Amino acid sequence: MKIGAVFPTCEIGNDPAAIRDFAQAAEELGYGHIVVYDHVLGAEHADREPPLAGPYVETDPFHEPFVLYGYLAALTRKVELATGVIILPQRQAALVAKQAAELQLLSEGRFRLGVGTGWNWVEYDALGVPFAGRGKRMEEQVAVMRALWSGGTPSFDGDFHQFERAGILPEPPAPIPVWFGGFSPVAIKRTARIGDGFLFGASNDGMRRLCAMLGDEVEANGRARDEVGVEAILHYSEGPDAWRKEAEAWKALGATHFTMRAMDTGVHLTGEKPAGFTSPQQHIDALADFIEVVRDV
Repeated sequence: MKIGAVFPTCEIGNDPAAIRDFAQAAEELGYGHIVVYDHVLGAEHADREPPLAGPYVETDPFHEPFVLYGYLAALTRKVELATGVIILPQRQAALVAKQAAELQLLSEGRFRLGVGTGWNWVEYDALGVPFAGRGKRMEEQVAVMRALWSGGTPSFDGDFHQFERAGILPEPPAPIPVWFGGFSPVAIKRTARIGDGFLFGASNDGMRRLCAMLGDEVEANGRARDEVGVEAILHYSEGPDAWRKEAEAWKALGATHFTMRAMDTGVHLTGEKPAGFTSPQQHIDALADFIEVVRDV
């Protein structure tokens, strides 16, 4: 099972050296991957109809994942760089395909594209994309990207995307895994049909039930369970005993990735205890604490 760390995008600050130090520390300690979250815009939640119920507000900063990983690709050599997740339907599919191909090139095959539908309809409005129908749009986007990554000059005629004899150069030097994230049976069924893996944003009984459902759905679609990766995320504040217990439990469920998050942004909605970190160095120190406990699970 690969051990990962969530990049504390809302709490790392704006010093490029701190961003570099976090990624390099993770690599040097033996982490297999880093996961970064995505939001283009924050939005005030008050007086919205329909209400905004997500965990992030207008004061939460997010480093842009593709630009961030272009920077970190040059500063690391082994650690996988994963998005968890890019809000794909609010972005242009061909542009994301181009950006992902470039990252796969610059990182020498270390990029994993996690995608999801998101919840912030204000962000969709600002980017000029309909919020309704985003799930169907995303499924077609994955087909568009895979067609463009396949080489040559494919054509595509879908419900949302049309192009004729167009391609991407440079091509990605290695296949780009497409993982999905979410909290619903719909997302699980989508992954079972067309995904390379699923990222569970927490580690609790509800997520474990969805993981069991994923395995059943994968088999129902004529695929082997080990064709689809599984990643679970646990908050640092749970402590060493829980870290190991949860890692072992998820490994028994067939998880391929187990990831630590120390960033507190959003814990007021998830019910998790805050870690209370106030500096980038505390996030870096937490990396050593966590992997020492779970590296041999």
